[in-house]
Amino acid sequence: MKSFEYYLETISEIGFVEKLEGSIVTVKGLPNAKPSEVVLFETGEAGQVISLGEDSLEVMLFTYSYLSTGVKVARTDQYLEIALGPNLLGKTINPLGHILTGKLEVFNQDTRPIDTIPAPISDRQSIDKSFFTGVSWVDLVIPLGKGQRQLVIGDRKIGKTQFLFQALQSGARQGMVCIYAVIGKRSVDIKDAQDFLESNNITSQVIVVSSSASDAPGLIYLTPFTAMTIAEYFRDQGRDVLIILDDMIAHAKYYREISLLARRFPGRSSYPGDIFYVQARLLERAGNFKTGSITCLPVAELTMGDLTGYIPTNLMAITDGHILFDHDYYNQGRRPAINPFLSVTRVGRQTQSILMQELNNKLTSFLVQLSKIRQFMHFGAELSEITRNNLILGDKIEKFLEQLTSEIRPININLFLLASFWAGIWKTAPITSIQPSTQKAFMLYEKDTEFTQKIDNLISTSQNLDTLTTAIKTDPELINSLVGEVNA
Repeated sequence: MKSFEYYLETISEIGFVEKLEGSIVTVKGLPNAKPSEVVLFETGEAGQVISLGEDSLEVMLFTYSYLSTGVKVARTDQYLEIALGPNLLGKTINPLGHILTGKLEVFNQDTRPIDTIPAPISDRQSIDKSFFTGVSWVDLVIPLGKGQRQLVIGDRKIGKTQFLFQALQSGARQGMVCIYAVIGKRSVDIKDAQDFLESNNITSQVIVVSSSASDAPGLIYLTPFTAMTIAEYFRDQGRDVLIILDDMIAHAKYYREISLLARRFPGRSSYPGDIFYVQARLLERAGNFKTGSITCLPVAELTMGDLTGYIPTNLMAITDGHILFDHDYYNQGRRPAINPFLSVTRVGRQTQSILMQELNNKLTSFLVQLSKIRQFMHFGAELSEITRNNLILGDKIEKFLEQLTSEIRPININLFLLASFWAGIWKTAPITSIQPSTQKAFMLYEKDTEFTQKIDNLISTSQNLDTLTTAIKTDPELINSLVGEVNA
């Protein structure tokens, strides 16, 4: 962006600051200003026009500044744009595109406006490829597809961020471009994200778009729009993109602050009337397209597990499903604390193979049956032998599904191990042996090429669950490599 004097001389319009209210400035003059146009103050600050009056306009500032009345303002006849290029990878930038970490490099001369209309239906395709998060509960019970918009929702401090980091790491392993938008978080949270990327050697595949809680509301509001614009750039290069928006509740609150300062009529919970439109228009820019895909994981932080809040219900209506992190499950010691009964995926199952669909259906129906049995036990009823066996099997499967936050589980070994429960391999194994034995299988899959090829071939050649369980039962060498002497 050029200097204030340049725009004043070129466009020949001048305005003056008339009133200041937080990050909203009322400017007198500039009769030809347009909505969303960028204006420049003589002190160097920039802002965006958010509303027009008869003889004045309101401007949203991008910085906390010490403007005073009478300061001159010039039009730029430009809209907010960001410079784009492949060397954004590995950088942390702010919503205006200024690099916060990483070497300063010359970017490709490709710029795009940060707020655009979502692509039309003619540019889109059905979601037909799976996206694996590396988390067993999600990949086996609540499957996702590339191009899906899946809300991650739950109270604070119960594992949402750890799950997002696992999804980032898994996406990077799958060769996706990953974008992590940190919306109005503490500086320590931004540092934690950067440390995670460095410690797992995935920095070169991730772009962090960050705004901290100390930034101006206008800058924080722009964060997800900038991140989505970057995602669209890489999508148009033929790449699959994973974008995480953490979190959209904070985004709505900062937009509410801006709207109230601009004296817009408040609606429910004092949010502006267009809050649904603003966030739906943003999230609609994700999807599966002819050139590539944008998989979007917006985050919503709940208060006391309340799913009926205004913004959470809006986001659930906008997205293609949600993953609920349950406070009660967390207190019971379940990790990850995902509630499979209140979580929804609307398009993920259509991307699955027949084998994966059969395993998903069997596991889901079994978990429902297990929940009913446990509720029935509260009445002190006498249980049949079949019911007791199902309870034992359920405990073992839940032990298998428990997962460390540092662990990324490949899908093929996940499918194999889950099928091995239905094949009866673990029938006589004590529950305490489940985690050590399955951990051994995951380590073998990561390190032993022969074992990895055997599992991959077994999964690729199995047409359905019956075929896979039969193959597992008839391979004593494979069983022994997993279970060892546990069943002896």
